[in-house]
Order: sequence, then C-alpha cells, then structure tokens
Amino acid sequence: MSKTLVEKKNLMQWTPEEKKETSSLYGCEIIFERATLDQIKDRSLPNDAYIIFYRVDNQTYMDLCRGKRANVFDMYYDKFGPGSVQKIDFGYGRVNPSCWKYRKSKETKRK
Repeated sequence: MSKTLVEKKNLMQWTPEEKKETSSLYGCEIIFERATLDQIKDRSLPNDAYIIFYRVDNQTYMDLCRGKRANVFDMYYDKFGPGSVQKIDFGYGRVNPSCWKYRKSKETKRK
C-alpha cells in the first residue's frame, strides 16, 4: 500500500492507541465505533453517552461515546477535520454511569 492510502485509512478509523489517548486528552471514552442501531439503542448503556454522527469520504457513521459534549465534538473535529461532525444526540442508555464500568478517579488524601 502506498503511504497516502495508509494515512487515509488511519484517518477513517480509530487506532487502539488513539482510543487509549482519548481519555487523557479529551476526557472521552469511545464505547462503540461505527455502531449499528441495535448497538446504540441498547438501554443497558450509561445515560451520559452521546451518539455522534460524522461524515468521512461521503459516508455517514455513528459512534457512541461518553464525555462532555464539547470535548466529544473537539475529539471528532481534531480526528476527522472540519465539516465532518454532523450531529450529536443523547444516547438511549438508562444505567447510572457509576454503575456501568465507571472508573472512579483517584481521590487525594485529606490532611
């Protein structure tokens, strides 16, 4: 493969390294990448998840991710470029985030 095809393919999908970095850089977690409607409409997901619609090469994709809405937008804008983010909606999840695989941040010791 030529270098431009490899770069273009990397722009279209999240690499495992990028998925790990999103939590530290943006405070976001990608739950489903290029999800189907059945995956997104699952009510056992956290209620703070967002459905993001974005366009890459004239195709629209849906992802489900957690984080602040502005940070989710920034993450997808930085990855896929201007004009790629089409819409951000609330997810269908009904589970409290503290009960769904939520990693509690490290608390500092009180003096």
